[in-house]
Amino acid sequence: MQNTNQVEKQRRRGRWSMFAVLLVCAAPIIASYVTYHFIKPEGRTNYGDLLDPRQHPIPAMASTTLDGQPQKLEDFKGKWIMVKVGGSACAQDCQDMLFKMRQLRTMQGKEADRIERVWLITDNEPLETFMLRVNDGTRFLRAPAEAVGKWLPLAPGGRVEEHIYLIDPLGNLMMRFPKDADPSKVKKDMYKLLKASAIG
Repeated sequence: MQNTNQVEKQRRRGRWSMFAVLLVCAAPIIASYVTYHFIKPEGRTNYGDLLDPRQHPIPAMASTTLDGQPQKLEDFKGKWIMVKVGGSACAQDCQDMLFKMRQLRTMQGKEADRIERVWLITDNEPLETFMLRVNDGTRFLRAPAEAVGKWLPLAPGGRVEEHIYLIDPLGNLMMRFPKDADPSKVKKDMYKLLKASAIG
C-alpha cells in the first residue's frame, strides 16, 4: 500500500515537473501573443501628424503677393515651409501662431535660413501695417479660400486656421501640428527633419 502511494506521488511530481517544463517553453510564445494582440506599443516619436503627400498635392492656386503679383508656394521649393492659413483680420490666436512661427525658425539657429514662413491669406481685405511690421520676413500670399480648404487636411472637428502645416523642400505637404501646439515639441520635430534631410 505504501509503495502504491509513493508511486502515485512520484507520478504527480513527474506530471507537475512536465507541466512546469512546458510552461517555461511556452512562456515566450504566450508573452509575444499577449503583447501583439493586447498591448499596442506607441512607436511614434513625432509630435506633429505625418501626412501622405500623395493624398494632398499642392493645388494650382491663383495666389499673389499683397501687391497683386503672382507668386506660388512652389516658388519656395528647396526650403522647408511653415504654412499658416487665415483671413486678414488676425485676432490674438492668429497673432500667437505667427509669433510661434517666428520663434520656431529662430530656435533652429544656424539652420534657420533653410526655413520659410508663409501666411496664406484667404480674403482680399487690407492687412494692418502693424502686422506687416511685427511679421517681417513672413511671406504673405493671398490665396482662394476654397482651394486652401480642399487641400489642407483637418484634425477631427478642427479648422484649418488652427494648425501650422509643414511642406518639405521637394514641395510635399508632410506634417500638421496640433491646435495650440507646444513650440518645444514642434522644435524637436523640425530639428530632426532638418538634421536628417540632405536637401533644403
